[in-house]
Amino acid sequence: MRNDGVTFSIARHAYWAPGLTTLAAWTQWAQAPVAAPIILGEEPGVKAMPPMLRRRAGFFGKMALEVAYECLDGRTDVPVVFCSRHGEVARAVELLSDLARGEPLSPTAFSMSVHNAHVGLLTIARKDRANHIALAAGGATIEHAVIEACGLLADGAASVLLVACDAPLPELFMPFRDGVEQAHAWAWLLTAPVVEPAAGDPAAGDPAAGASAADASVACAPAACVSVTLRWSASADAANVDLPGGLAVARFHLGGAAAMERCDGRLRWHWARGNGDAGVHAAGA
Repeated sequence: MRNDGVTFSIARHAYWAPGLTTLAAWTQWAQAPVAAPIILGEEPGVKAMPPMLRRRAGFFGKMALEVAYECLDGRTDVPVVFCSRHGEVARAVELLSDLARGEPLSPTAFSMSVHNAHVGLLTIARKDRANHIALAAGGATIEHAVIEACGLLADGAASVLLVACDAPLPELFMPFRDGVEQAHAWAWLLTAPVVEPAAGDPAAGDPAAGASAADASVACAPAACVSVTLRWSASADAANVDLPGGLAVARFHLGGAAAMERCDGRLRWHWARGNGDAGVHAAGA
């Protein structure tokens, strides 16, 4: 892993949001000239999780769990990086309100309000002892989660599951928000970058030969695996607030753009397919 950026491949992906429950719907949304707002509505079923555990998760958690299960597709021993800028803040506000009224707190609600609650629930349900991490990093939460996942790949993991999830803030926080949060979740199964065989290489005709990951279960052809480079540099530009970071990155991934740039008020993040040499467009465009 370089110190001026990271490069990785996306071997599998899964997306979910109210009104966007299929890949076709997400792709249409991502390729539209302007991103349509996501309106709260139905919640995912998370049918892969045992009911006794599933009932502990609310709307936010079910979004994260739905995409995690779909992206893993039965794989085990895969490290997980979960990221969310705000996490279960709505549940935390409810708990604090109960406390202020002198009412007893629900142990289940309290246990599910912590930032790593849902990735923990996932590992319990799947009886999976792989490493998991939960993080938040403000407007650059997605980018720091990618860097964390690439660190695990550099440390020897064959693949890493990255789960991103966020939801609208409670009304209490409306005066302090710096953008319009929208409900969404997605998951990527990250591997080391896929290297396409050179012309004339005997491996060029083998669809799995381009995959550099050690785990054959996530090997894929270069045409099927999307390789992405993320780089960064200092910037005094104002933060992009037209789209939440998770949705801006989703539009880049599914919309087919060669590159995208977004700022968080401190750093400029440059996303690009392949080695990162393509031209860019602004996030949210």
